[in-house]
Amino acid sequence: MKTNEELKEIAHFIAEYATCLLGSGVHTSRVIRNSCRIGESFGVAIRMSTFQKTIVLTTRDQESANVHTEVIGIPALPVNFAYNSELSALSWEARDDRLPLDLLREKFHQVISRPTLSPRLVLLLVGLANASFCKLFGGSWAAVGVVLIATLAGVFTRQQMQRRGINHFIIFTIAAFVASTIAASTLAFDATAEIALATSVLFLIPGVPLINGVIDIVEGHAVIGFSRLTHAFLVIICITVGLSCPLILFKNSLLL
Repeated sequence: MKTNEELKEIAHFIAEYATCLLGSGVHTSRVIRNSCRIGESFGVAIRMSTFQKTIVLTTRDQESANVHTEVIGIPALPVNFAYNSELSALSWEARDDRLPLDLLREKFHQVISRPTLSPRLVLLLVGLANASFCKLFGGSWAAVGVVLIATLAGVFTRQQMQRRGINHFIIFTIAAFVASTIAASTLAFDATAEIALATSVLFLIPGVPLINGVIDIVEGHAVIGFSRLTHAFLVIICITVGLSCPLILFKNSLLL
């Protein structure tokens, strides 16, 4: 039987665990399954309601029927698929080995405190990926080079603005404008300009929120599913605005 203090500590840890997964791009049903698995290891039943920026988590001791509820905000974290796999594995370990809460919390913080990829490495890899898409879609080698430079500039702009805490909708608009403006230089010579322009902003497409939103709605989590889709569509509108500006500026070149 759990005391109220023990139940509170379990609820606080599971809430922190669940929000970390939701914030890093894991779909809702997996988060709930993982959280319930951890609760099961402590003899605690879990009920969770998920919203766009918060979750409401209720834990109930199966022996004493004591109940504790946590309301905690979902942090804005970068998409991290390592959290999906490693924290899911941690939930299985918690259930199979009946890990004590202190050890489970220590393992959790070990996972989330690991250093992420260097921003410079991310900058280079995203640039190469976008340039590869340009070539894959039939772009010329000149267009590939321009897209590489455009992507590097766009990603760098995005990273610097994120460090300064600027609104992310503004970030996506300006990053799309910077990348597409540089890609528009292909209009000056025969370098498959339309492919260069289209692929220069691919690094900004919110693929994970779109996929997760559909999965959440299909699996019955309509509130957070529609929230994720709405957010993704707003981001796409921002990308469209940023991409449209250089097209308008250089419309005479496009007509030629």
